[in-house]
Amino acid sequence: MIFKTQNLTLRQWLDSDAECLYHFAKNPNIGPIAGWPPHESIEDSLHIIKTVFSKKETYAIVKDDIPIGCAGLLFHPDTNHWWGEGACELGYWVAEQYWGNGYAVEASEVLISRAFDELNVEKIYASYRIENSQSKRVLEKLGFKYYADLVNENYLGEFFKEIAMILEK
Repeated sequence: MIFKTQNLTLRQWLDSDAECLYHFAKNPNIGPIAGWPPHESIEDSLHIIKTVFSKKETYAIVKDDIPIGCAGLLFHPDTNHWWGEGACELGYWVAEQYWGNGYAVEASEVLISRAFDELNVEKIYASYRIENSQSKRVLEKLGFKYYADLVNENYLGEFFKEIAMILEK
């Protein structure tokens, strides 16, 4: 499935995106704030494309034919937390050089509409690390409201605090 917005295209990830993904995802300012390690090689990025990014409702955020990030609707058991029946989790990231352009909001709006209008979702949850004020702003712009304080574990086995937000149909 392909979605077009004013500035972006959302499409499935391709194996040929691996080099571009590596270029952006090796940045230590991207992955760790979202709970995943920076990519270490093109092969690492290809593996992520074939596993994590191949999940249903996970899309490359494409600007001018360049995949600059990822957005997706995650359903249990692929979510970070169990949110209950009729719920999913919104996840997204955008390459650092594209921050501040509203692309995470623009891409997420498409997926929120799809979730509520086509996928019979009643509630969408999203969470962010407490220090990630940019992600907090994205969720607020999308209409999400505070849900709960949570503790999560990252890829190094370290625990961190996060805020869960909710958007209801």
